[in-house]
Amino acid sequence: MTTFDKVVELLVDAKDCEKDSIKLESTWADLSLDSLDTVELVMNLEDEFGIQLEMNESLKTVGDVVRAIDEGLEQK
Repeated sequence: MTTFDKVVELLVDAKDCEKDSIKLESTWADLSLDSLDTVELVMNLEDEFGIQLEMNESLKTVGDVVRAIDEGLEQK
């Protein structure tokens, strides 16, 4: 399973998003996630992947998060 697939799975579980509507270029607003949802998602991703994610302005899309996770895994 790719990092993207796992992120999609967590999004579907957390927010009942339609799996097919989640793309690398999807923003949090596109997925109707507010700031609290985003914080919860980041915590879930950190637990799932065993890394720390710095939530900042550079993480605007699903693709940004996937890249950050992959970079974090490379540094482990």
